[in-house]
Amino acid sequence: MSDHSVFVIDDDEAIRDSVLCLLRAHGVRARAFASGVHFFDNLPDVPSACVITDVRMPGMDGAEVVRRLKALKGDAWPIVVITGHAEVPLAVQLMKAGVVDYIEKPFEPNRLLEVVRGSFAHLDDLLLHRAEVEVAARRLARLTPREREVFQALVQGRTNKHIANDMQISPRTVEIFRAKVMEKMEADTLSALIRAGLKVAPGYAADAFART
Repeated sequence: MSDHSVFVIDDDEAIRDSVLCLLRAHGVRARAFASGVHFFDNLPDVPSACVITDVRMPGMDGAEVVRRLKALKGDAWPIVVITGHAEVPLAVQLMKAGVVDYIEKPFEPNRLLEVVRGSFAHLDDLLLHRAEVEVAARRLARLTPREREVFQALVQGRTNKHIANDMQISPRTVEIFRAKVMEKMEADTLSALIRAGLKVAPGYAADAFART
């Protein structure tokens, strides 16, 4: 199904085994933990993964697992909650905390698989975005300080005339800098340049991007 892993946290051995069998039967790398404490004491060293956790467990409940994992990993580790105790306030609390889904036991196997697939798709998008940011950052590092000034001004929507006035250089010199910036950033259009700016410095590129 994917190169990503799934980590299952549940104090019920039968549930752990059934979820592991389901995932592994569909080609998913999966590992189980009997408690939240055991999970964090042996936190797997992987950049991204999907976590499936029960809510009511001894030592550390599912809400605490979610809180700690979000603080440590953010969106890089999407979390799915499964529970035999359907409580609306708790479900709302966990969804607001950022869990991907809240599934009641007994659950439909296809429902869980569908949620896991969605989590993997999110991770693929996240990894692609990170790769694009790294590429844009490497290209930005090629620019000289003056070229960076022009780059920032361009993605802020400044015209050549305004840039020339601000930098106290001629419009022709701005055109030369602009051409070098476009070449080094490997951007064929101004829109492509702005998108690169959004990746490496979203704060100063956002306004200009909204106008394209």
